[in-house]
Amino acid sequence: MKFGFRMPSLKKRVSARLSPARLVRHSLGLKAPRGWGWLTNPRKAAYNRVYNRTTTGCLIIPAILLLVIFAVLITAYEYRAKFLHGKGLQLPSVSHKASGEKAFEMGARLAGKQAENSQ
Repeated sequence: MKFGFRMPSLKKRVSARLSPARLVRHSLGLKAPRGWGWLTNPRKAAYNRVYNRTTTGCLIIPAILLLVIFAVLITAYEYRAKFLHGKGLQLPSVSHKASGEKAFEMGARLAGKQAENSQ
């Protein structure tokens, strides 16, 4: 049994399409519905079930790598765009009225103390 990556073969692909058994089966209409392979050929069905669960296509890992690279590039582009348009790393502004009043009171107290010390 094979484990790991499947290697594509053009020869096997063509021979599967042109096999005499396939031509007879299709011309006579002797096809069973999908999923009935265990009824027509149980040994082949068991083999195919194990094979399909233990191997992966040869383009799975390159496809995943491309997706990761694409996601990183898009994230970097968006991050860069934020800084170019002045939207990145802004300090939170104080918009509460009470906070503004407290700051004004503290400034007034400080100014009063400085005035008392200078006299």
